[in-house]
Amino acid sequence: MDKVYDQTKTEEKWYKFWEESGFFKPEVNPDGKPYTIILPPPNANAPLHFGHAMYVVEDILIRYHRMLGDSTLWLPGSDHAGFETQVVFEKQLEKEGKSRFDYDRETLYQMIWDFVQDNKGTMEGQLRKMGFSVDWSRMKFTLDPDIIKIVYKTFKKMFDDGLIYRGTRIVNYCTKHGTSFSDLEVLYEDRTTPLYYIKYGPLILATVRLETKFGDTAVAVHPRDTRYQQYIGKELDIETVLGPAKIKVISDEAVDPEFGTGVVKVTPAHSMVDSEIGKRHNLEVRQVIGFDGRLNEKAGKFAGMRVKEARAAIAKEMQEKGLIEKIDESYKNRVGVCYKCGTEIEPLPLEQWFIKVGDLAKKAIEVVKEEKIKIYPKNWETTYFRWLENIKDWNISRQIVWGMQIPAWFCKNCDKWIVTEGETPNKCPSCENVSLERDPDVFDTWFSSGQWPFATLKASRPGGFEKFYPTSVIETMYDILLFWVARMVMLGIYSTGKIPFKDIVLHGKVLDPLGKKMSKSKGNVVNPIEIVEQYGADAARMALVYGTAFGHDQALSHPKLQAMRNFTNKLWNIGRFIIEFAPEDAKHLDKNATAIQSLSNSNDQEILAKLNKTGEAVGKAIDQYRFHDGADALYEFIWHEFADKYIEQSKDRRTETQPVLEYIFRTSLELLHPFMPFITEELWQKLPHEGKSIMLANWPGKNPF
Repeated sequence: MDKVYDQTKTEEKWYKFWEESGFFKPEVNPDGKPYTIILPPPNANAPLHFGHAMYVVEDILIRYHRMLGDSTLWLPGSDHAGFETQVVFEKQLEKEGKSRFDYDRETLYQMIWDFVQDNKGTMEGQLRKMGFSVDWSRMKFTLDPDIIKIVYKTFKKMFDDGLIYRGTRIVNYCTKHGTSFSDLEVLYEDRTTPLYYIKYGPLILATVRLETKFGDTAVAVHPRDTRYQQYIGKELDIETVLGPAKIKVISDEAVDPEFGTGVVKVTPAHSMVDSEIGKRHNLEVRQVIGFDGRLNEKAGKFAGMRVKEARAAIAKEMQEKGLIEKIDESYKNRVGVCYKCGTEIEPLPLEQWFIKVGDLAKKAIEVVKEEKIKIYPKNWETTYFRWLENIKDWNISRQIVWGMQIPAWFCKNCDKWIVTEGETPNKCPSCENVSLERDPDVFDTWFSSGQWPFATLKASRPGGFEKFYPTSVIETMYDILLFWVARMVMLGIYSTGKIPFKDIVLHGKVLDPLGKKMSKSKGNVVNPIEIVEQYGADAARMALVYGTAFGHDQALSHPKLQAMRNFTNKLWNIGRFIIEFAPEDAKHLDKNATAIQSLSNSNDQEILAKLNKTGEAVGKAIDQYRFHDGADALYEFIWHEFADKYIEQSKDRRTETQPVLEYIFRTSLELLHPFMPFITEELWQKLPHEGKSIMLANWPGKNPF
């Protein structure tokens, strides 16, 4: 054995051996109890960052249950990540002096497809480097034809059941990228924005958005606001920058009498709140901002201006005409922006496909309250319940090229939509018109990935769904509990009649060494392979679970990585002492040897008892998703109890203790294997053992000593 552990001689060798031997497949334990995890599919548009290394907790669970004898499936996949991938690709085009508008739909789609396929190989190589024991033979991609077929089938079923409808509603729209978003995808920034107190006839009202005033179709007050009772129901003559106009005064419970003067302008085309007020009072929807982010012809002389430019110009002219009473320059508000480019989101009326989520959400709440699904850490239940209890219908249309094009065709002859499971209709079933126009939009990525557990199992192997669904655990970062996990619960129950998984396990963020969120724009993204090459995969894996309570955020810590690298060296040195420097006359007993039972030395009995206690603690910790407790217990026992104390005590009677040393070390390696697979396999193979690999060793049960 080398004096110093060299991971370059072990990691690639053992991963290749495991994969080629078929040890990652559930068929390795064909009669075992099914245990399933679906890998949260990473985006296929870029290499993985160090946050993805948290997949280690899934690998711990998978390797542990494989050793328990379960028929264990960890199914890998990758996500086309519709909008995000198109944005990444567009940035690449910009560097080449091109844009998406230079290509037709089919050409652009193929270019993005090729770009994604090139990156997928890099991503898969990174997963291998970290030692993740996924079943590569079942690898799926969200745009695989069999996955698309299942997603289309769900869409058609929901449409037929009246859960999906086409409607014109206010959506969150990014005018730079030209697409809408769901409420969850809008980021909010705290800003200080001028609040204009403007004159509408005898009334004064406060607004930030002067540019939308050309779309005002009423002003509103609270029905019990005594200040304005005499105006309710009346039509006021007002002066505007475009000349005289009339506007109606209405009352509505949605008005906050404490905001500004208690009077608000109502612009149904450019505010979700105002849109609801407009529906209640049958107000006109007058759109004055286009999908290009510019004011349209209804804005008169301000037409063609972008929002910020128009706001400043309108404010200037209103001041000149005496239509602004005052301006509060210190007003603090929250502004919605696109999470990719920071452009202010425009609420705009757009015809889209929506899912009625009310009943779906109720069922998703019930299964958690009834503990059919459990959430770890439990405190995240509150967030889950609050969102689902206040959920709005889900806009699933996206105005981009990259993704699953919606299987819906419009008949202009009879103004009806024809929805299919993907096949192109020959004619309109209502009027037999053969000239049909397909919806150019694609599905929101979360609609397809929300079906991921049952879609992957149905598409990967015959009988896979029947055996492995519901899955055992979904493990992911807490920030997509609502984006993805809650939607999987809703769509899984709807599509299969069963919960998609039994446990939801949420880990924290991995931040940069300064405690900042990793971001490509900030330039602080850490490549996991760089860490693996510096410290070894085992050290990197152990550092992510050791010393930080599971579910909490943690900063990438080079001191901790070095400490875990030191731990791998300690294991290697223990191995050299026990294996390389074993006495020639010592007995080398196999794992099940009964001779150890006759040992009477108190030191032997004490260390065997501590080993037994450690094994129980590690198993309990993994079962309870307290991975840090398991890692801490192993580190403490191996380094301090076994190496520092027992090995030192055993040197005076080395020949006698050799069987005990081998037994304890072999068992310790088996307990440690889910956390640190490479070095444990390398050392385990050098000890007397049964079986081909430590991966298939039985999880150490309660020690009889």
